[in-house]
Amino acid sequence: MQFKFLLSLAALGLAATTPAAAQRRQPTPEQRIERLEKQVRQVQKQVFPKGQPADTAGFVDDPAATQASVTALIGRLDSAERQMAELVRSSEENGNRIAVMEADLARLRAEQDRRLRSLETNAATAEAATEAAEAPAETSDPVPPPSKPKVESDRETATSESATADPAETAYDKGFRQWSAGQYDQAIATLNAMAKAYPTHRRVSWAHNLAGRAMLDKGQPRAAAEALLANYRRDPKGERAQDSLFYLGQALVKLGQPGQACKAYAELEDVYGDKIRPQIRSSLAGAKSGAKCS
Repeated sequence: MQFKFLLSLAALGLAATTPAAAQRRQPTPEQRIERLEKQVRQVQKQVFPKGQPADTAGFVDDPAATQASVTALIGRLDSAERQMAELVRSSEENGNRIAVMEADLARLRAEQDRRLRSLETNAATAEAATEAAEAPAETSDPVPPPSKPKVESDRETATSESATADPAETAYDKGFRQWSAGQYDQAIATLNAMAKAYPTHRRVSWAHNLAGRAMLDKGQPRAAAEALLANYRRDPKGERAQDSLFYLGQALVKLGQPGQACKAYAELEDVYGDKIRPQIRSSLAGAKSGAKCS
């Protein structure tokens, strides 16, 4: 009887001590981690039913960062930030330099266009002088016979130079004879002096035109173009303005600018139309053909 009592008492003691021992045993860290991993996987299956994203799948097994690695990482970040700041600064400076260069280039282009237009405009009368030198002498400017002074068809005939009452006419005659004789420098000086001395005389248009032609005959198409264009612009209604525009085209061809020569010929036709002198009109078709005008 006593033995049975002791057995039952021992059984009760075991029953009483077993739950207490179970309560005292705590799960190990590995067990807790495994439990957490299972819970996380369950949550991930609910949140990501089609699979975990690449950047959230799995677990990082790398050891925790050390102070040295953190310091090195901060240094690398600082260096990267400094390099980025330097790149931004260089980019801004290069952008400013490019803007300045573009502005300078635009200004240079505008200046070049202005100069080219000036040259083209100044040359619009020079080419005409070359064709006139190669063509037969105009009926109004014939080469004078050796024994007589030159007399133009639309001028009053004088029996001798001394009989010419108008000193401007005498001066122009002298320049014309020099041009006819191939004395181009002397002719240019005489004709320019005549135009300066008698600025309101009707022969001023003739003098400037013939001086430009003399430059063209002398082999100076650029100077001829400037002189001929100036004569046309100075007095578009002058008696030899249309001649200067025609010979400007000739000078432009000599300068290697046939396109601008065609513009000079087109302006000649637009401005003077049916008033173009017959001698110029007869030479115009050949001049346009030579410049390949459309």
